[in-house]
Amino acid sequence: MLTHLPILQVILPLMAAPSCLVLRRAGLVWLFAFAASLSALAVSALLLQQVLANGPISYALGGWQAPWGIEYRIDLLNAWVLLIVSGLSSAVLAAAHTSIASELDGGRQTLFYTLYLLCFAGLLGIVATGDVFNVFVFLEISSLSTYALIALGRDRRALWAAFQYLIMGTIGATFILIGIGFLYMMTGTLNMEDLAARLPTLGNSAAVLAAFAFIFVGICLKLALFPLHQWLPNAYSYAPSIVTAFLAATATKVALYLLLRFTVTVFGVEFSLARLPLESLLIGLGLVGVFVASTVAIYQVDIKRMFAYSSVAQVGYMVVGVGIGTAAALQATLLHLFNHALMKGGLFLALAGLVYRTGACRIEHFRGLGTAMPWTMAAIVVGGISLIGMPLTVGFVSKWYLIAAALDRDLWWLAVLVVLGSLLAVAYIWRLVEAGYFREATGSAVAARGEAPVGLLLPTWLLIGANLYFGIDTRLPVAVTAAASQFLLGGGP
Repeated sequence: MLTHLPILQVILPLMAAPSCLVLRRAGLVWLFAFAASLSALAVSALLLQQVLANGPISYALGGWQAPWGIEYRIDLLNAWVLLIVSGLSSAVLAAAHTSIASELDGGRQTLFYTLYLLCFAGLLGIVATGDVFNVFVFLEISSLSTYALIALGRDRRALWAAFQYLIMGTIGATFILIGIGFLYMMTGTLNMEDLAARLPTLGNSAAVLAAFAFIFVGICLKLALFPLHQWLPNAYSYAPSIVTAFLAATATKVALYLLLRFTVTVFGVEFSLARLPLESLLIGLGLVGVFVASTVAIYQVDIKRMFAYSSVAQVGYMVVGVGIGTAAALQATLLHLFNHALMKGGLFLALAGLVYRTGACRIEHFRGLGTAMPWTMAAIVVGGISLIGMPLTVGFVSKWYLIAAALDRDLWWLAVLVVLGSLLAVAYIWRLVEAGYFREATGSAVAARGEAPVGLLLPTWLLIGANLYFGIDTRLPVAVTAAASQFLLGGGP
């Protein structure tokens, strides 16, 4: 069984998805989906343990050895991302039964869990596969199910948000496919490891440059890197709350994984960051995204939209780390990938509790929330200070490493801008604190409503508690990300 873990990682949720249609009863379907996600989490933990102990794992599908067959190759980078995606999926699904029951009628809940598991399987497949065409296949599986999940939102604007993402996502996927076609035309292989060995021999081939450009732009669309982020605010705002929490915690993280995999592993650092002006481009776009998105977030009245723009800003920090290109900077990026998943997963689950009680998530609903829903408001405050980067939270850890990496390269101005960008987050988090603790409830009278259900509070505080725990005990994420960054740059096992 242990030898088949790489394929089990994807097969378990993929086979569980259509099985949901047979079960039909909402409670039973939720339990089955949750069990499938927990099984995937157990597999990813075992994979990470094996990779740390024995090095990368190669799994040939159907016995056809790479590069002729499709290979699932698990190394430190994707083992880490697999653990994050499956862990966050399990936490979100733990809260799904309570939240979805209030937002979707019984007949659509089975469809929701089917689509959720398909999306989950697609994300895991993108990360696990070592074949670039397989990346496209799994990208389509996850994308198509994501469009449908967003469209399930009860607000009619969810249909427009899903359509907008469909257009942008299709363009991004098409660009990636064109790039893969160019790579196959020039090398005759689709295996990532084989591509990494053959591409350096092609020099400055125009076809290779075109392939890189198409793949880079396509991934940046999926990543919601500024200014290619226009689909994200509407998608996060109008999707069901659980869908928003799942996408915010996993989808952009998988897109960042793809950016790292192609720029550092497939094309190589020498080509991506030395031969091309990608360092300046990534640092520039990342910083502009931080400041523009954070500024826009300050003026939002819809809190899900506020945190959606915040996600665009946080993507900017991660991309800056990729642009710097050193082992320390890549470690900061991988740390922030993990930390941001914990932050946004916890924050959006807390907002799901607010939506459960009030039916909406606007700034006026925060008035008196500190008294009416103390545990929910406390979770939002802790998640918010982690987003800012206060000490003893995970947000501080990754930003500290990013600043240290910038100073190691004598980019003191970049370190200053990272700090200033973090201060912008204080403005929009303070708006929530002010409304929750210093304003009385009016209108719909949030104060008259009770705390969020335990089924929502427990998963929320699991993630919020992780924000504090890993902000104090950093041994696991720091050790794994340090090893993964060294591996990416060729210095690891």
